[in-house]
Amino acid sequence: MSARKTTEKPLTDEQLKILKAIAAAEGPCGSKDLSAATGLESKVISSRIAALKKNGLVESPVRCKYSVTEDGKTANG
Repeated sequence: MSARKTTEKPLTDEQLKILKAIAAAEGPCGSKDLSAATGLESKVISSRIAALKKNGLVESPVRCKYSVTEDGKTANG
């Protein structure tokens, strides 16, 4: 499965915060973990992750758990 290319649209502060939290985790993490790490509500996390997955920056190796793709690591800086 190939990752989709990222769009030209810049990432929001919330998306960057989520990407950084996923990257800092020792393995795939869930919405509750991300909510605790970022201070964002679970609904916001789910919405932003959907957009990050669509852009190929985040993947879900296990149901309801997320990790950063290589493109996501690049976008995260």
